[in-house]
Amino acid sequence: MKPSLHPDEARRLAILRSFEILDTDPEEPFDDVVKLASALCGTPVSLISLVDEDRQWFKARYGLDIDSTPREHSICAHTILQDEDDFLEVPDATQDPRTADNPLVMGDEHLRFYAGVVLRSKEGAPVGSLCVIDRKPNSLTPLQRDALRVLAAQVIAQMELKRALSQAELMRHEVDHRVKNSLQSVSALTRMQARSASNEETRLALLQVGRRIETVAALHEQLYRADRAETISLASFGPAVCRLIGQSAPPNITLNADWPAADLDPSVAAALGVILNEFASNAIKHAFPDGQAGTISCRVDPPVEGRCKLTLADNGVGLPEGVTAKQGLGMQVIEASARQLGGTFALASGPDGTRITLDFPLQVAETALGA
Repeated sequence: MKPSLHPDEARRLAILRSFEILDTDPEEPFDDVVKLASALCGTPVSLISLVDEDRQWFKARYGLDIDSTPREHSICAHTILQDEDDFLEVPDATQDPRTADNPLVMGDEHLRFYAGVVLRSKEGAPVGSLCVIDRKPNSLTPLQRDALRVLAAQVIAQMELKRALSQAELMRHEVDHRVKNSLQSVSALTRMQARSASNEETRLALLQVGRRIETVAALHEQLYRADRAETISLASFGPAVCRLIGQSAPPNITLNADWPAADLDPSVAAALGVILNEFASNAIKHAFPDGQAGTISCRVDPPVEGRCKLTLADNGVGLPEGVTAKQGLGMQVIEASARQLGGTFALASGPDGTRITLDFPLQVAETALGA
């Protein structure tokens, strides 16, 4: 007997496809379920069958070589019509009008026994079944039926988890896109305001704000490109920040940097970006008066036991006598960022320039982030 369509077939198919599981490669968690189902129920065949528009496709199969059959030959297409207990058992398929003329029963497969549990989505839509099949009449014990229900619940839970992760990833990409556009808009607006500012101090302040926004944008770009956004490549992020700083530096100032290969916690990368930006901005503003030529350098030593050493230096005129890191917003920001990392911070300044050294971890402990 050809199975009827589900009463809400269009919605059911839409929900099935929302799982994005049809025609995917085999996966061990699903393969393990069908092996266990056959072992528990004592049957040679077990399937995770998803009932598509014109076929049933097997996400996992045990004891059967084919990966799909036409829907009109699908016993599972009868199973998804079960509403009372989401369970269909056919002790002898030759005696049941729904299956007696099925080619899998009449043909070489010689299927006789079938028991299946509906795979029902959280929306209540039946998308397929977990079934066990025998080539002789059979029946399950109450314990075996319960075991099959438990395994079916695990299958749909795994499918729901994969769907939720996929939807979360899509949402992350959408948020990333909007953040990128917002940062670009704010940065462009800041540049426009800086160009039109009549007060030099205001203009410089706006340029400083713009550089900070662009530093955040550079960090965001690295996060966006990371496969899982779990780590940031220092060898990519560092030069990106330096390029942004270099674009705003006057022609008399050279920026040199040396970045090793290291993967950073995003929080570490963010703090380093702030520190580099603040140091360079201070040096550009104060270290080279009257167009004096000079160099700002950044060096990060290769990591040792999960830690790196950052050295920032300029060869300018140094801090004015009596000025310390506690004076000046830029230095205070640098010191605060160093504390956030849980690193050790040191400042030295004299007539040959200013130097900051920072020992920091590649990964930040939660206690450091909450400090």
